[in-house]
Amino acid sequence: MFCLRMTLYFFLLATVAYAKENYFQMRQTGFLNRTVTINQTTYRYQVYLPANFTTKQKWPVILFLHGAGERGDDGIFQTQVGLGAAIRQHPERFPCIVVFPQCRRNRVWYGEMEQQALQALDESIKKFNGDPQRVYLTGLSMGGYGTFYIASRHPGKFAALASICGGVVPPPTFPFPPDAAAKIPTEQPYATIAQRLGKTPVWIFHGDADDVIPVTESRQMAEALRTLGGNVKYTEYAGVTHNSWDRVYAEPEFISWLLSNRLAK
Repeated sequence: MFCLRMTLYFFLLATVAYAKENYFQMRQTGFLNRTVTINQTTYRYQVYLPANFTTKQKWPVILFLHGAGERGDDGIFQTQVGLGAAIRQHPERFPCIVVFPQCRRNRVWYGEMEQQALQALDESIKKFNGDPQRVYLTGLSMGGYGTFYIASRHPGKFAALASICGGVVPPPTFPFPPDAAAKIPTEQPYATIAQRLGKTPVWIFHGDADDVIPVTESRQMAEALRTLGGNVKYTEYAGVTHNSWDRVYAEPEFISWLLSNRLAK
């Protein structure tokens, strides 16, 4: 009798714990604080879950790479500029999971910063029932560079890309750290990255009055993709300076285009 009671007791405990976990996943939405650990260093990131999130269905997942101004280790600032700000203004337009890693100061999206971003993405896909056939990558400024380079190093991982005021060759005013700079192709850099991207759908945005990242960066990348038969869209905003991301992420067409793409099974 005692053994039966103990068995029943532990069964009830397990049932309650399972119910609490499911309730937590079903009910907690919005921007959630998360962490990953790389080489004994903990990195904070955030995951956005839409209000109608449920683990009963698979979800498209976006990995967002912020720019140089949002670097740090607070795990928050990267959600306040760009895609995070657009989600807060119009959450109904974003029926997807969004992962927001944060790059450390004086670093770019290369090496351990790339690793922690991809680990945050993979853990979010697993934890929140993301759809591996609908994983997307977008970034602005420094994150626009990261979009091209990370996607070129991981072909077949992303169903579509969107680079905003980014590029391939950084301007003299924003030199990459030596380890990252060493990976920039020295001959035909745009054609080299375009070839690695292959047929992945890409939408490139830039303001023609950008005084931080030259618009020629996006023009040359778009032309390289076209020359190689890539699947590329290019939008250039007349009179717009570096902050073109607010306009991009506010356009309903952008998110509908992004989420319409999927990897072939």
